[in-house]
Amino acid sequence: MKNIPVVMILFGGSGDLAHRKLYPALFNLYEQGLIHDNFAVIGTARRPWSHEYLREQVSDAIHETHDTVDENELKAFASHFYYQSHDVTNVEHYEILKNLARELDDRYSAQGNRLFYMAMAPRFFGTIATHINDQDLTGSGFNRIVVEKPFGHDLASAEELNKQITASFDENDIFRIDHYLGKEMVQNIMPMRFTNPMVQNIWCSKYIKNIQVTLAERLGVEARGGYYDTSGALRDMVQNHIFQIITLLAMPEPKDLSSASVHQAKQDLLKSLIIPTPDDVKKYFVRGQYLGSDTTFAYKQEPNVDPESTTETFVAGKVKFNEGPIAGVPIYFRTGKEFKEKKNRIDIVLKHINNPYGQAHSNNITIVIDPTSEIYFTINGKRIDQPGIRRENLTYEFSKAEMAKVPDGYERLLHDVFVNDSTNFTHWSELKRYWEFIDAVEDAWQKENEAGNPAIAQYLPYRMGPKEANTIFESPTEHWIYE
Repeated sequence: MKNIPVVMILFGGSGDLAHRKLYPALFNLYEQGLIHDNFAVIGTARRPWSHEYLREQVSDAIHETHDTVDENELKAFASHFYYQSHDVTNVEHYEILKNLARELDDRYSAQGNRLFYMAMAPRFFGTIATHINDQDLTGSGFNRIVVEKPFGHDLASAEELNKQITASFDENDIFRIDHYLGKEMVQNIMPMRFTNPMVQNIWCSKYIKNIQVTLAERLGVEARGGYYDTSGALRDMVQNHIFQIITLLAMPEPKDLSSASVHQAKQDLLKSLIIPTPDDVKKYFVRGQYLGSDTTFAYKQEPNVDPESTTETFVAGKVKFNEGPIAGVPIYFRTGKEFKEKKNRIDIVLKHINNPYGQAHSNNITIVIDPTSEIYFTINGKRIDQPGIRRENLTYEFSKAEMAKVPDGYERLLHDVFVNDSTNFTHWSELKRYWEFIDAVEDAWQKENEAGNPAIAQYLPYRMGPKEANTIFESPTEHWIYE
C-alpha cells in the first residue's frame, strides 16, 4: 500500500516517546511512501508550542536518529505536522481539535480517516477515549486508536479502560501496542517453530524439559522512581512483554497467518492458562529489590521511592498451560533491574536422552532478542584431541548489512496500524487473561504485605538477581541456563 490518507492525532506530541521513536518511525514510513501526500499529524500537549516549533522538534528528532538526511525531503515531511495546545480534561479543547482535524482532512484529502495515538500518561487514557466519543472526534472513514502500555493497573482498571475505548472503537480498530512484538527475533519465533521440521517435531512435552525467558535490564529505576514504585517488575514487564513472548512460544499452530487465525490460536491457548494459587506463588515465585553499591543507590534510596516500599524490582516465576503443544511444560521467567548486563533471551531446554556416551549434555535452543539478534542450537559433538563429548553451538545470526535493514519496532508496528494488520498487537481477550494471572500473584503478595512478613529478597547489583530465584524450579536438576 502507498500514500495512505489519514489525519493522525498524537496525544503527547511533546513527549519523549514521540521524539525518540514515533517521529523517526513516521519519517521512515514517509520515505517508503506508505504515507506521503495525503497525511497530516496533529501533535497535542499542554505546552504552548506553535506549528513551527513542533516542526523544528520533528526535524531535530530525525537528525538525532539518522546519519544522513535529505533536507528537502525532511522539510516536506515536517510540513505535514501541526500543533494544538490541549488540556485533555477540558471538553472545549476537543471542539478545537475536531475543527482542526476536519480542516486538515479537507486540505490533505484524508478521506475522513483518523488515527488516534495515546502517547502520554496512562491515567489520561480513559478521559481521552471518553471525549473522543462524546465530542465526536472520529471521522467518516476508518477510525483506529493506538494505546501504549500499561493498559490498566489491574483487571478491574483494564476492564474500565476497555469499556471507555470500545464506546468509540471496535475491537478490530484498537491497537494495544507492545514494542516487543515489533522486535525481529520475537517475530522470528513463529517462523522458526512452524517452518522447520527439526524444530516443530520436538516442540512438545515429550522432548522439551522447560523454557526460560529472561528480560534483564542493566540500569536501576533512575528518574522513573515515581512511576515504578506504583508498578513494579511484575506489572511493568511480565503482564505485557513476557506474556506476549510466552504466548508465542506455547500457542498451537494457527490455521493460517491472518490476524484472526493467529489471535484465535493465542486465545485457544490462554483458556488453559493455569492461574497460580497463593501456595503456588510462595513456591514458584520470587520478588526482590536491588541493594546499593559504592556508586549506585539501593532501590529504597532512589528519588521518589517510598523508603518502606514493597515494590519489586525483580520477579521470577512459573507459567503453565493445560493445552497446546507444550501442555504441562514449565515456562520460567525472570526480569528486573540492575542485572549484570542488558540482555533479552529465551532458552528452550530439551530433555536428556539415554545414549552410549553417558556424559552427553542436553540440547538447548537459545533465541537472543537483544542486544544482538541470533538463534543458536547447543548440541553435542566429539572432542578432537581426546575421548569424550564437547558442546557445540550452531548459530543463525544476521550480518551487519542485514542488521542495518532491520526496522525499529515502532516503525514496524506503526506500519501495521496504517495497513490495518493487528497480528502483532494484543487482543482484549488475551490481555484480560494476562491480568487474571498477574492479579492472582499480586493478591498473594498483598496478603503477605498486610501480614507484615513480605518475602522480598535483597540482591546485589550487576548480578543475575537474588539467589532465591534458583529455588522456583520443579526439579532439583533444573537450573537457569543463562548465568
